[in-house]
Amino acid sequence: MDLVKTKTFIGLILIFTLVSVSPILAEETIPDEETLLVEESPIDTETLLSYEDQHLNSDFLAEEETPAEETTLAEEIPLDEETPTEIVTLPIQEPQRSAESMAASLNVSADDFYDDDFDFDSLFYEADPIVKESDAFEGIRSFDDIFPFLSRSQRSRVNSELGLRYAFEKADTPTITPSSNSGIDLLSSVMAKKPSHIVEALVLVPYDKRELDMLDIYNALIMVSKIKDYTVPLSGRQVKIFVDTTRLESARNRVPISDPKPATFLPFEDQMHLRFTDAYYGDIFIRADVSMSNHGITYNMTNFRDVRYALVPIMRAERVSVIIYLEPVKEGVLIYSLSGFYLPGIIANSANLTPPINRRITVLQNWITDGLRRQDSVIN
Repeated sequence: MDLVKTKTFIGLILIFTLVSVSPILAEETIPDEETLLVEESPIDTETLLSYEDQHLNSDFLAEEETPAEETTLAEEIPLDEETPTEIVTLPIQEPQRSAESMAASLNVSADDFYDDDFDFDSLFYEADPIVKESDAFEGIRSFDDIFPFLSRSQRSRVNSELGLRYAFEKADTPTITPSSNSGIDLLSSVMAKKPSHIVEALVLVPYDKRELDMLDIYNALIMVSKIKDYTVPLSGRQVKIFVDTTRLESARNRVPISDPKPATFLPFEDQMHLRFTDAYYGDIFIRADVSMSNHGITYNMTNFRDVRYALVPIMRAERVSVIIYLEPVKEGVLIYSLSGFYLPGIIANSANLTPPINRRITVLQNWITDGLRRQDSVIN
């Protein structure tokens, strides 16, 4: 009897491992063209599973080659190439007060309000300012002010189309480190979600026709529907990772809505709910929080629902963290990101997760870069 129970237990473990690892292994092969390019339709999980069964091979688990000088996970891929929003501010109307009521509150007679020689300044005192004026707006910063510790080869790659990219796990430390007085700290927010895998990326998009400001960056970030237009090379072909991307009305009412018109005023903060239809994992529901600082914009994305494959949750809600910081500097627009993902050890130890994560970051980076270039061509 014990032998039977042992065999049954081992069988269950093998089945769970196969189902858990299958979405990651399936990505290294290319699904049928119809599966990849279909829009506004659910992912055919049976097709993906059957495809995996036919094409599963051990080559997927091979480690990527590491350049001799530095470790980089970047793939050599080329960049792809109204009525403004009106904000109405209602005036604040103060309640009308009579001279008698105001005089009573100041402990003077009503006649004093009509006396030209009365010293009203004697009734008040000038308090020390509670908030001191910040010196953060003294001027635009340079790239070296923010990242002074990069080597010559790293700087060269930052200025390339793909940029600089590294991956590490939770026990390691990042390679791309902003200056301690830059005011930029993405790492603590990412690590708060206890990720198992982290990817850092840095690229500098040079100005072309004009210098961009934070409003230009914000208008590039709100065009979510364009993310689905980008492809990445995979096994000699250009493949759509996200077959559809759209904004949603809210987290509870997940009805697709159109991207807004370009903004004419920069909001202090913004929140969007998005749906990314991944070619391999199906619908991924994302909450994107946009916040402004003295120098730049932070675009913080996390999944507000579980990420599932074949009804099996492979990433729990709030365990994906993609934080992108953008700042207009003297040399161009700086794009710095940290992305953290948590996967159970049984999955993480069974496959090389870096390439799939890297491809999705490439799509987001190309989308932002092209969005900035479109803003560059707009003459205010």
